[in-house]
Amino acid sequence: MNSETPREKHLTHLDEEGRPRMVDVSGKPITARWAVAEGWIRMADGTLSQLLEGGPKGEPVRVAELAGIQAAKRTADLIPLCHLLSAVSVGVETTPDRGLPGLRVRAVARVQGSTGVEMEALTAASVALLTLYDMGKALDRGMEIGGIRLLEKAGGRTGLWRIEDDA
Repeated sequence: MNSETPREKHLTHLDEEGRPRMVDVSGKPITARWAVAEGWIRMADGTLSQLLEGGPKGEPVRVAELAGIQAAKRTADLIPLCHLLSAVSVGVETTPDRGLPGLRVRAVARVQGSTGVEMEALTAASVALLTLYDMGKALDRGMEIGGIRLLEKAGGRTGLWRIEDDA
C-alpha cells in the first residue's frame, strides 16, 4: 500500500487555483520506462469462435491489435494533458479465454523519456477492446468490456510498481 496520506496526495494536473495544466517534466531525467495494461471483452461462445476464425476480410483479432498500437501513438491527441511521447514502442497481444468466454488484451508500452507510458498502454488496451466490440457487434451487441487496468510500470523516480503493491 502507498504510504502517503490522502492529504499528501494531490492532483498533479491542476494548479493551485484548480486550473488544468500539463505537468512540467523538463527537469526529469530521461530513463527507460515501460508500462503494462490489460482488459477483457466477454461475449457469446459463437461470437468468440467467429472472431477467432476470421473471414474473407481478415482476422479481427489482428485488426484489434493494430488498432491498439495505433491508438497508443495518438494518446496525447485523445487525452488533453498527456505528454506527446516520441519513439514509443507498443505491443498488443490478444488471448482467447473460453472461461469468460471472450478475449483478454494485454498491452506493453516502452519509451526512453522523462515521463511514463501508463496512458499509452491503457489506451492501447482500451482501443483494442473497442475494436473487438466493433468487429463483433453484428453478431453480439451484448458484449461486455471490463477489467481495464494498469498491471505494472517502471522507470523514473518511483521505480517499479506492480498492482500487487497496492493490494
